[in-house]
Amino acid sequence: MSTTFPPALSTDFLRTALRVDGWSTGAFGIVMLAGAAVLRDPLGLPTAWSIPFGVAMLGGALALLLIAGAPQIPFGQACAVVAVNALSAVGMVVLALSGLIDLTGLGVAFLFIGAAVVATFAAIEFSGLRAIAKTVCAGRGPASTKFG
Repeated sequence: MSTTFPPALSTDFLRTALRVDGWSTGAFGIVMLAGAAVLRDPLGLPTAWSIPFGVAMLGGALALLLIAGAPQIPFGQACAVVAVNALSAVGMVVLALSGLIDLTGLGVAFLFIGAAVVATFAAIEFSGLRAIAKTVCAGRGPASTKFG
């Protein structure tokens, strides 16, 4: 007798991770936009950088929430989320260490913390994808490129 469970159970973790990532990305994007002038001096982050970052984060948040809210999570889009988060984390570390922007010590710490948060989301979402892949490969879920 084999144990089976609905594929929806295996996608709940990934869907929740995508939603939390989306809402937190959106909130942070708003902070970057609304606080651009206030954060400029303490972080050393020019508004010419924080405003485009904030806009991009709002766009990313919308994409994350759309993926999470889809009836079935497209595998390729979920993989893209993991890749973009991983690359964003690396990019923040590189930016913090490059000297391209004259960041304050607090600004460098800010980027390192942001990189750690984004890398954590990448790892959580990757583990959600792995759990679904294991379910599909074990024959306990639909063999599809979309996860219900």
